[in-house]
Amino acid sequence: MQAKMLDGKVAIVSGASYGMGYTMAELFAKEGAKVVMTARGQEKLDNAVQSIRSQGYDVTGVAADNKNLEDVKKVIQTAIDTYGDLDIVINNAAIGEQKMIDETDDEWLEHVYQTNVFGPFRFIRESLKIFLPKNEGCIINISSIGGLVPDISQVAYGSSKAAINYLTKLIAVQEATHHIRCNAILPGMTATEAVEKQLSEDFRNLFLRHIPLKKIGLPEEIGAAVVYFASDESA
Repeated sequence: MQAKMLDGKVAIVSGASYGMGYTMAELFAKEGAKVVMTARGQEKLDNAVQSIRSQGYDVTGVAADNKNLEDVKKVIQTAIDTYGDLDIVINNAAIGEQKMIDETDDEWLEHVYQTNVFGPFRFIRESLKIFLPKNEGCIINISSIGGLVPDISQVAYGSSKAAINYLTKLIAVQEATHHIRCNAILPGMTATEAVEKQLSEDFRNLFLRHIPLKKIGLPEEIGAAVVYFASDESA
């Protein structure tokens, strides 16, 4: 039998109740990983966990909000208590909405940054407490092309992803000598529930004009890249 890419690994995937997060959790499980799925909404998360378990895979769900440090610690401790270790952290949970700068008040900016920047930072800092003693680990941050190319209608979201891009580089350099890898995936427009809800058809068509392939990405395509970066093949 051919070895799976993530055999024996234990992973945390945030924002895992639907969309790209769910797809990543499913692909990780199929590649042999034990997965702790986390998201804020209990009901959606329970349904997502049951869906993957029904396929015969070992996953656990923990309802948590990455804006809360104690919740982040709870998710990490669940991985240790349930599976005995932690090898991979996927920071996928994020929020965003089309708002021009004059529509972006302090409350919304802080809300986005707490989820998109502070949350991943908390997961990185707390997971390093597990990774550093064993001198290995893998962190993958799901960023966005919006963190590189300005989108005037996504002021808070785009700037938060630019922050994640910098944080990824910093952690990658800082922890390289400890054999801890940190990468970011920067998807363009991807066919998720959130995109369908938040972006109009006119906007999606306009976006496609700037994509050479003239297609919207699929969650499975993003997930495949994440699996690679999580595996030893990307060492």
